[in-house]
Amino acid sequence: MMYKEIPCIKKSGDEFTAALHPVVEEVPVALFVNGRHAATVMTSPTMLKELIVGFLLTEGVIKSLDEIEALSVDNDRAEVLTKNPYKILFSKKTVLSGCGGSSSFLDMKKLPKIHSDLTVVPEQISTGLKAVLNSPLHMLTGGVHVVGLIQGDQHLAIVEDIGRHNALDRVIGYAALNRIDLSQTFVVCTGRISSEMARKCLIANIPMIVSRGATTTLAVEIARAGGLTVIGFVRSDKMNIYSGEERVSGAGSLDIPAPVE
Repeated sequence: MMYKEIPCIKKSGDEFTAALHPVVEEVPVALFVNGRHAATVMTSPTMLKELIVGFLLTEGVIKSLDEIEALSVDNDRAEVLTKNPYKILFSKKTVLSGCGGSSSFLDMKKLPKIHSDLTVVPEQISTGLKAVLNSPLHMLTGGVHVVGLIQGDQHLAIVEDIGRHNALDRVIGYAALNRIDLSQTFVVCTGRISSEMARKCLIANIPMIVSRGATTTLAVEIARAGGLTVIGFVRSDKMNIYSGEERVSGAGSLDIPAPVE
C-alpha cells in the first residue's frame, strides 16, 4: 500500500463532518554504497530496487547494471556493493520529495548526447499521457506524480511516487533490470519538466520526455544541446514541442523560432 486512510475534518458548503481520507505515504530510505552512507531518499515505499538502480545510474555512480556486485533492500535501508568498491562520486545528501529538493551538479559541457532514431506520431504521445493520468493512485489521492515508459503503443511501465524525479529514476531502474533499450522509448509525466528531469533523460538515453504541464527554460536549453525532445502542455489534440521536433511526425518540416532575448 502506498497510502493510508488519515482522519480529517471535511467541509462541504456550511457543513463539517469527520471523515477518513487517503493520503500517500512518504518514507526515508538510507542508501549505502560500498559501506558508505551516500544518500537518504524521501520516497514512496514501493519498487525500491528499481529506484536505487535508476538513482545510481543517473548520478553516475554506475554506468550499467553489470557494475553492481550486490544489492539488498530492507525496509528503510538499501545497500549496494559495486565491482569497484572505492567508487562513489557524490557526497552524502538528502534527496527530498519536493520540487525544490536536492539536484545534481549540472555541467552542460559534460552532459551526454541522445543517440536514437525514434519517431512517434502525435496520437502515441496523447495516448501515453492518458494512461499516466488514469493511474488509480493518482486519481484516489491526488498526491503522487506518475511517470510512464512508452514504446510505440505499449505502456511498458507506469510508476508512481511522491517525487517526479524519483518516479523517473524508478522507470530508468526498471528498464535496466529488464534490459529494455531506452533509445526506442519515451517517457510521459504528470509534473513540470525541470532541468533535472532533462538531465536524467540524457544520461539514460531516453530521447523524448512529455508532460501535461510546463517546462523550464533550462530544461529546454539542456534538451537542445543534447538532442532531447521536450513536449509540454499535452491536452487533447494540442501540445507544445520545445525541442527535437524531428521526432514527431508532421512537425519536423517546421523550424522552431529563435528565443526572444
